[in-house]
Amino acid sequence: MDTKRNKAKGPQPREVKAKQMEGRDLESVIERAQGHDAEALGEIHRRYVRRVFGLCRYMLDSRESAEDATSEVFLKLQRSIESYDGSIPFPRWLLRVAGNQCIDALRRRQRARQVIVEVEDSTVVEAPSSELSPLGAVIRTEERAWVRDAIARLPVNYRVPLVLRYYSELSYDEIAQQLGLQRNYVAALIFRAKQELRRKLAHRSK
Repeated sequence: MDTKRNKAKGPQPREVKAKQMEGRDLESVIERAQGHDAEALGEIHRRYVRRVFGLCRYMLDSRESAEDATSEVFLKLQRSIESYDGSIPFPRWLLRVAGNQCIDALRRRQRARQVIVEVEDSTVVEAPSSELSPLGAVIRTEERAWVRDAIARLPVNYRVPLVLRYYSELSYDEIAQQLGLQRNYVAALIFRAKQELRRKLAHRSK
């Protein structure tokens, strides 16, 4: 009974303390990395390379492209980490850098400005929520290869904002800024992307 009661109360002091220590440890690593400490930069790579690669793999159309983009992100990190000011959590900041790298890669292929297009004003859009839907958890479950394949088959103008929203956890305003679109267009693209993804997943499950 006591165990159940403790679980119901949420994180225990030991868990909270462990997270606080982990946060302080990360702050120390970042400070050293900002001083161009190679060991600290290597530690950041070790901790976050899988998450960065996961984002790049969703946004780009091949493993090779994702690997190239991941390498570029960590090369850029050596130069740009000094600009990190702690205003947002570091993992989110790093995924934003990775998202920008993928968008740049798409634009270099002369796609993004053509495929990230405006949508009709008549589109019915779900009200954006500050809470991520269960779709976000599904997208971030990288071992679900069939989900990744379904996302990869989405048109790029649907795939990019969807992944930025549910993998990078960017707000609609942040996505709009990254893609150079109006916020209502971003919301409409994400709404359509979720509809299309559900259709593909439902078709596969039959």
